[in-house]
Amino acid sequence: MGILNWLGITGDCEKDPVALDDNNFKKEVRQSKIPVIVDVWSNGCAPCMQLAPTIKRLACKYEGKVKVAQLNVGAGPKSAAKLGVRGTPTTLFFKNGNVVERVVGVRGQHYFEEVIETELIDVADGSEDKEATA
Repeated sequence: MGILNWLGITGDCEKDPVALDDNNFKKEVRQSKIPVIVDVWSNGCAPCMQLAPTIKRLACKYEGKVKVAQLNVGAGPKSAAKLGVRGTPTTLFFKNGNVVERVVGVRGQHYFEEVIETELIDVADGSEDKEATA
């Protein structure tokens, strides 16, 4: 793996994340059959815009294994408040409808991949963690 990949600067594919709001949050996140990453962002937030390409690359890389979604605090103020989000960007990792990891601020793609592969999915066989399906 090259330094650019490690930093999360690659030309990999990108996919738009699922757009969340207060109306669909429960269905898309809490009731999801697969793990979910939620990028909570706000308008005018420069670090949020910096993180956006990484989120799109994660959505592409883990398609079918992990749902990647974005919640704009303007569209989902109740959901953001219930999650205790105090600043953006905040990235939340959900497994079985519960938060298992929280990251505030911008991190490189490699960091998010490490969390996904240790907390959300079993990379040995590429499937969701066996505990989550038991």
